[in-house]
Amino acid sequence: MKETLKKFKNDNSGIGVVELVLILVILIALVVIFKGQITKIVTDAFNSITNNADSIIN
Repeated sequence: MKETLKKFKNDNSGIGVVELVLILVILIALVVIFKGQITKIVTDAFNSITNNADSIIN
């Protein structure tokens, strides 16, 4: 029993998954917090692309 607990304590196989989940949670939180700014940047970029494409065509 003692040996099993030592093995469990020293097992690091799940650490990579935990780190990945924490990074994803932080990224999702940042997107939620800055949603308005991100939306404005993307909208402005698409408007600029559309306007520039119209000027090239015409």
